Amino acid sequence: MYIIAVYDVEAKRCPRMMKLCRRFLSHIQNSVFEGDITEADLEKLKVDADQIMCEDDSFIIFSSRNAKWLNKQILGQDKRSTDNFL
Repeated sequence: MYIIAVYDVEAKRCPRMMKLCRRFLSHIQNSVFEGDITEADLEKLKVDADQIMCEDDSFIIFSSRNAKWLNKQILGQDKRSTDNFL
């Protein structure tokens, strides 16, 4: 399954949420992540995110069966630059 995950949490919890999301997904912009994930890993991500969040925080997941069914356009600079590859 392919997902895009977006979170909005209090600043002091951002580093923990970012670290969690990076374990499962690719970081594409600020609090936005994307990637292929198994159903089991998605459930783990949701449970762990829920433990980090407080009542005013949010975590939104957009899902698709496959990335090819998603039309993605990038305007401006693509933050996922590959300039650092050897």
